[in-house]
Amino acid sequence: MQQVKEITDSVVRETSKIIIGKEEQIRLVMTAILCGGHVLLDDLPGAGKTTLVKAVSRALGCAFSRVQFTPDLLPSDIVGMNVFNQKTNDFTIMHGPIMTNIFLADEINRAIPRTQAALLEAMEERQVTIDGVTYPLPAPFIVMATQNPVEMESTFHLPIAQIDRFMVRMSLGYPAHGDEIEMLKTVGDEIPFDSIVPVVNDEELTRIQHQIRSVYISEAVLEYIVNLIEFTRKSKMLMLPAGPRGSRALYRAGKVRAAMKDRDYVTPDDIKILAPYILCHRLALSSEARLNGRSASEVVSQALIEVEAPGNGEEALRAAR
Repeated sequence: MQQVKEITDSVVRETSKIIIGKEEQIRLVMTAILCGGHVLLDDLPGAGKTTLVKAVSRALGCAFSRVQFTPDLLPSDIVGMNVFNQKTNDFTIMHGPIMTNIFLADEINRAIPRTQAALLEAMEERQVTIDGVTYPLPAPFIVMATQNPVEMESTFHLPIAQIDRFMVRMSLGYPAHGDEIEMLKTVGDEIPFDSIVPVVNDEELTRIQHQIRSVYISEAVLEYIVNLIEFTRKSKMLMLPAGPRGSRALYRAGKVRAAMKDRDYVTPDDIKILAPYILCHRLALSSEARLNGRSASEVVSQALIEVEAPGNGEEALRAAR
């Protein structure tokens, strides 16, 4: 898995030319991308969400398109439509910006739910349907959406079915004092996207995505993943626990994280580190828990404490092979 580690390190290095002091967040985005999973960046305006997506896309050398989501955005503005051609006296398909490798849905929660729902088929099936005809999307295809907090004006709640389609939900947070000074020196006048050198292309990325599937995951780690998921299903704090899509996301992301560490096997620590980013947004609190000011992250933290992790570190996992 040396190649996966080298490519990830290179993407982090190139992206860090612009996104200062956020290496772990960049690696988390890369984890989702190498899984073929989608990313929801949930943060306050000005935190660098859009800049991160553009920088990562450039480092990956993939086709990229961005749509600014607004209340008047229509589904056809995303997927495309059939347009009547007066010269040929027939309809011609005009594909929308979603026909790309990395699709940035900027401020996704500013669009009406009908438009947000237009992404569901693309995110799940890697295809779009226009006037009854289905068109496959390019490979790889990743949706990276940014979202402002729902307390902000002119925003809509994303439906739970759509949130569940995102493999990872994360935030960048504000930079540390020294990192912000360095950021001002580097990008204070202008963001130098041209300084980012592509380290891979779409074909290589697709090949690596398939290569990662060979990473070994032991029966004990599989049991651990399912036990974490079942913990949420038994929690009285939750109205909606994690479903099978959550366990699959942990399974796939665990393999990627192992490959990034140049390992061909998954450890319980891989799952522990990823669980908060993969599970929290899939959980819906009960009315009583919300009234008491509880959070989904508390449930996941409790699960990681109470659910016993298997084995005795990496040696035990290697021995199980």
